[in-house]
Amino acid sequence: MAIPKFFGRPTVRRPFHLLLIKPSHYDDDGYVIQWWRSSIPSNSLAAVYGNALDAAERRVLGEDVEIEVTVLDETNTRIDTAGLIRHMRRGIDRDGRGDRGGSGGGGGRGGGALVGLVGVQSNQYPRALDLARRFKAAGLPVVIGGFHVSGCLSMLEQRPSELQDALDDGISLFAGELEGRLDRLLLDAAAGQLEPIYNYLSELPDLTGAPTPYLPAARIKRTMGKRASFDAGRGCPFLCSFCTIINVQGRKSRHRSADDVEALIRANAADGTRNFFITDDNFARNRNWEAIFDRIIALRESGVQIHLVIQADTQTHRIKGFIDKAAAAGVNRVFIGLESINPASLKGAQKGQNKIGDYRAMLQAWHAVGVLTYAGYILGFPDDTPESIRRDIQIIQRELPIDIMEFFILTPLPGSKDHQQLVRQGVELESDMNQYDTQHVTMAHPRMTRADWEAIYREVWDLYYSDEHVATVLRRCRVWGYDPKNMLAKLFAFHAPIVHERMHPLEGGLIRRKVRRDRRPGLPIEHPLLFYPKFAWDFVIKYGGAYRMHRHYRRILERVMAEPDPLAYTDTAMQPVSVDERQRLEMFANVNAA
Repeated sequence: MAIPKFFGRPTVRRPFHLLLIKPSHYDDDGYVIQWWRSSIPSNSLAAVYGNALDAAERRVLGEDVEIEVTVLDETNTRIDTAGLIRHMRRGIDRDGRGDRGGSGGGGGRGGGALVGLVGVQSNQYPRALDLARRFKAAGLPVVIGGFHVSGCLSMLEQRPSELQDALDDGISLFAGELEGRLDRLLLDAAAGQLEPIYNYLSELPDLTGAPTPYLPAARIKRTMGKRASFDAGRGCPFLCSFCTIINVQGRKSRHRSADDVEALIRANAADGTRNFFITDDNFARNRNWEAIFDRIIALRESGVQIHLVIQADTQTHRIKGFIDKAAAAGVNRVFIGLESINPASLKGAQKGQNKIGDYRAMLQAWHAVGVLTYAGYILGFPDDTPESIRRDIQIIQRELPIDIMEFFILTPLPGSKDHQQLVRQGVELESDMNQYDTQHVTMAHPRMTRADWEAIYREVWDLYYSDEHVATVLRRCRVWGYDPKNMLAKLFAFHAPIVHERMHPLEGGLIRRKVRRDRRPGLPIEHPLLFYPKFAWDFVIKYGGAYRMHRHYRRILERVMAEPDPLAYTDTAMQPVSVDERQRLEMFANVNAA
């Protein structure tokens, strides 16, 4: 796979600059959330970049035009808008085709530029719009795509104000998936004739043979795990009311072929990347899962060491061969949307596929093949209270063999059925999209105040990652044959960010970066004599605290490792559970709907 060079390489062809940016979002102080090494790479960015490479190789703007693609992830790279604008303007002006009237696309066929804000989620939309306005003010054509635009246009009867604000500023919007549509977007930009809205939500593309997601090795190396990501398929058959994916990518499984996945893995392996996150919302419901696993197993048997992280539902243990083949294909971690242990909450969220009676058997099936389990848990269903949440966490610790838990505040994300219904009912919702990150309260709750809800969200991390339970997870992992040091590192990585950075671990990273002038419009730019000492002091406090936490975790590990006969350890969660035994479990006795 060809890798384009950075801006400024010599060429005899007229340049067309395609700048792809995955925006971050603002923290509570208005600064861009950015790291020296971010948590995970953006699959949306990889998917768009793969399509851009394909368009450049096919020379869709003509043989005399060189499409030069630059790809930036703001979670690990500062977006120097002034520098990028200067470079793109020089290329356009030198070509003599720049539209001084403001389109920036260039007249005629070829030449010019396009700035794409890629994969923009609701919480990233304010930052994306701020960046888009800067490029647009410089006369460059800009388009914003991603789940927020697509979700709003898919589910809302009236266009929300933040989308209209972009259109009023001459910024284009793209809804739907890019495969098969990028050529038109590039041709329109090159001609200076971008449409206000490109809406392809009703035309979901076939992924077979489509350009595969890809990011340059230099981009991958800016993530902590040096892990690439790709979607082996899109669409999910379930009806979860809080989910946006089913209303944007549909409920029908569309998948890449095993040939496409193999080509993708080989291209990344050639760059030294062999760890992958398969971003399918539910890989178990990808109709092509077995063929893809078989191909990856063959690659591993040929000597290509591949490691995978996948997402799957709670019924995977009932799919014949799925878990065994997942392990053989190199899956070492699986994320499972547990969401709740209250059947009433699951029913209300239309998550009927989650049966609490199956949770333990499913988790034990993954452990039997050496796969670590991550579980997502949502706080704020209508029956939840701080007291019930505390009780449920204790039950989970005792009765379910989960390794890592991550918590989310129930959020009516634009594009979900929950959001659509609340808007139709005229319910007051948080107006600042920056808050829609599943870490902030954005709506009222029938049984908790906003303060109570936010407080229990912070508290629940400490409840689950208590000293006692960290020791329990380490004891279990010794029995299951995991490396306790590796498990300790993962427990720490999910606990420390929320405590010391007040950020969800999936949004965290290694070494926070802040640029004084990269602050949300409307907030004052702090004086250097105030900003830099405060930033340095915060750094010392946060990382000093994280260091002490890690030392404390190490002492827990040392105590566990010193215990005799580790294989003799057992507890309730590690035991098989029969139908009769279920009636005696607290998980069943303490939920009203059971």
